[in-house]
Amino acid sequence: MESSEARREPPGSIGLGPHVIAIQSQVVHGHVGNSAAVFPMQTLGLTVAAVPTTLLSNHPLYPTMRGRVLDAALVDDLLRGVEERGLVEASKAMLTGYLGSARVGAVVAEFVGRAKARNPDLLYVCDPVIGDDGPGVFVAEEIIEIIRDRLAPAASIITPNQFELELLTQAPARSIMDLHVAAAGFSQRGPMRLVVTGCTLIDTPAGHIETIVYDHGALHRIATQRLPIKPNGAGDLFAGLFVAHLANGADLLRAAEAATAGVFKVLQRTLAERSYELRISPSDFLHGCRAP
Repeated sequence: MESSEARREPPGSIGLGPHVIAIQSQVVHGHVGNSAAVFPMQTLGLTVAAVPTTLLSNHPLYPTMRGRVLDAALVDDLLRGVEERGLVEASKAMLTGYLGSARVGAVVAEFVGRAKARNPDLLYVCDPVIGDDGPGVFVAEEIIEIIRDRLAPAASIITPNQFELELLTQAPARSIMDLHVAAAGFSQRGPMRLVVTGCTLIDTPAGHIETIVYDHGALHRIATQRLPIKPNGAGDLFAGLFVAHLANGADLLRAAEAATAGVFKVLQRTLAERSYELRISPSDFLHGCRAP
């Protein structure tokens, strides 16, 4: 029988820097899900426990795609391992993104509940990856229900894009008043803090796109130039940067500003290099994009 000494964690096994648990998709080629979020988080000093919900060759907009959504039992096993290594107690933040299937979503929701019970101070950021204004909804209705009814109410902060906010609230989000109403209604059953990305409102300046920060009734707008490019993974990159800045001590607004600036730099580089995939460089995050 294994002794308690044998089961004890090796010295320094948990690692240095703020810890984050990131649960979302992973690809071999390109930058979506954890393949977009983990490297920037590590660049900003975080130790990341990256748990995949999918293992795919690439995102679905290529002519072919290999791999699959992981079995729910495997994802559950990996998350049990996260708990056994003491990573829930060690972590400052947790991020969930693309779930892949309703069964995986249910496993993730159960883990979120256990994690918050183990570590009540754990900051949980729910990125509800369910659709966008181009492709529309790209997940099953059961996944939307899990996010709306189980994950979002458990979250500290939710980071939908404009399309996802409208879908989750079943209300328009085309004006500041719309956003106040949608966010206030949403916060009655979920977090009081939202960051809504990719917004084009009726009074958004021409040629710009906005990130809207809603914090306990106060609303802030972050406008950036709209670039003629929309690669997959920009939302996942934003969520990763946002969580990294929060874990490093930034408040909600400063974290959103820094994440927006980082994504903009990546999009500029991607456009300049005429790349189909995001072109991510450490210089995009280490110089001028750190939140104080």
